[in-house]
Amino acid sequence: MAGFIQKGLKNILQKNPNDVVFLTALRTPVTRAKKGGLKDAFPEELLSAVLKATLAKNPNLDPAKIQDVAVGTVLQELGGAKAGRMAQNHAGFPATTAFHTINRQCSSGLAAITSIAHAIAVGSIDVGVGAGMESMTRNYGSRAIPTVLWPELKNSPDKDARDCIMPMGLTSENVASRYNVSRADQDAFATRSHQKASKALTQGLFDVEIISVTTRWIDLEDPDNVPEKEVTISKDDGIRLNASVESMAKLKPAFKDDGTSTAGNSSQVSDGAAATLMMRRSTATELGLTSSITGKWAGTQVVGCHPDEMGVGPAVAIPKLLEYTGVSNDEVQIWEINEAFASQALYSMRKLGIDEERVNLKGGAIALGHPLGATGVRQLATLLPEMERRALEVGVISMCIGTGMGMASLIIRE
Repeated sequence: MAGFIQKGLKNILQKNPNDVVFLTALRTPVTRAKKGGLKDAFPEELLSAVLKATLAKNPNLDPAKIQDVAVGTVLQELGGAKAGRMAQNHAGFPATTAFHTINRQCSSGLAAITSIAHAIAVGSIDVGVGAGMESMTRNYGSRAIPTVLWPELKNSPDKDARDCIMPMGLTSENVASRYNVSRADQDAFATRSHQKASKALTQGLFDVEIISVTTRWIDLEDPDNVPEKEVTISKDDGIRLNASVESMAKLKPAFKDDGTSTAGNSSQVSDGAAATLMMRRSTATELGLTSSITGKWAGTQVVGCHPDEMGVGPAVAIPKLLEYTGVSNDEVQIWEINEAFASQALYSMRKLGIDEERVNLKGGAIALGHPLGATGVRQLATLLPEMERRALEVGVISMCIGTGMGMASLIIRE
């Protein structure tokens, strides 16, 4: 194991000059694909907006000090590499700041954070940005299944190889049936996600993490046939303010006729972007930015699992993270577990003995949405302010990953 990871909560909570710390974590609103407020925005447009906001939020940091930007993105053409680099420069970063994209599917944003954290921890950079972007409106046409594929793989004698292109909804059905997660339990969990998000929205709890985005809106049903207008989007728009178990129960199965996963108890297809500014603690001290530190990264682990039940990913990644960092389940005070599907979120919590009262306290992806490449950073932007509000110190971010993996990171608030 790498020597830069501190072991045991007592040691982790101590401040060390080599710590990898967060200064800001911001996100755009997350809106419904095809229907929401950002449906006509480009993913790189959203990235540029949140990167520009990151610079504005840190006016005492010379942008030239930022050495690398890592961006999670899953669906975009050319891996988002060229459009993303253009967006970074457009946002006001100098040409000397490097750029790369990362695709580890649903965990791409958390992978971007981890990439920057590792680079800082081993000393190759001092300051970086971990980010994510996705427009599922523009790029979800194939439902994230490759349209050009070596035919040998579709007929592979290895079941796991064939199952890598199983539709995600069917993997959710597998988890529900194999581990006895009922339709009623899934609907109740989904309702609670919307209720928590509705309460947080009403109380303005998302305001500190969201930046407004001014973009275009094309209303094809406009009676005046106005082709395009300027709009400013500042709120998530997928939250069902009046969600109820009764309304959830009326929805038909979405993936198989006798299934239990529906549009209501699955994550929403969404558009959004997010970014976090990271640096070594000693660098923050040298730059006079110690008072801006909001938290620190304390380790990440990723684990593989069978692709046909990819949703169990958190249930295998979290134990590995806790072992890696020497932290116990009971020492974690708050959890952000991505709600790809209610089936897998419920299974993961039950398997690990995690109290739902400590999970996704402002709602999760069922209510907020799941813009694939941005979700991991969105979770961080949602987690840190809630930890501050509740005076909590120890949190975990985790998610399942298409093709069969789980990822988890330990986050400490300061």
